[in-house]
Amino acid sequence: MTGDHYFTAEPTTAAQPREVEFSAAGRDFNLTSAGGVFSADRLDPGTAVLLRKAELPSPGETGPLLDLGCGFGPITCVLATCAPGATVWAVDVNERARALTAANAARVGAADRVRVAAPDDVPADLAFAELWSNPPIRIGKAELHELLRRWLPRLAPEGVAWLVVARHLGGDSLHRWLVEQGWQVERHASQKGYRVLRVTR
Repeated sequence: MTGDHYFTAEPTTAAQPREVEFSAAGRDFNLTSAGGVFSADRLDPGTAVLLRKAELPSPGETGPLLDLGCGFGPITCVLATCAPGATVWAVDVNERARALTAANAARVGAADRVRVAAPDDVPADLAFAELWSNPPIRIGKAELHELLRRWLPRLAPEGVAWLVVARHLGGDSLHRWLVEQGWQVERHASQKGYRVLRVTR
């Protein structure tokens, strides 16, 4: 593997900060991104579909919530805005992504409620009310399955996971695999070639 990927732990690509603007949950967001992170130049289309079609947390949700593979933090910032009483854990292997998410959480006034962490730094006993992810399909099927085997069991008993996967990148086969693993999976929405999956125990 040559060069940086968004799942590189320590990107060497020049940061070259840039602004990304988008709307979600009835609000406009203006966040800072940079090279070497996932979808550095815009809100990823899959993430946009997820934020548009999934059931965002209610204002009364207390969490904790998990943004798995947070990138520069768009999902984290939307969750923290929708649920001002919840703690949001923003997890990514990419240290630049974590730094950007922390800065963007401060930018939207949620620095005190966002916990940015590398995967191994999340407390082992923490159970999440909601898990949100545009998962890193391009790490490969085996690695993706291992990622989901690690994190989906961290859902609280009544918890729900919201995943978005492009159909042409295996959205339907991932749906079937999750069912085979014993999860309850509903195709909640489809838009622009993406599947939004609602996953529960």
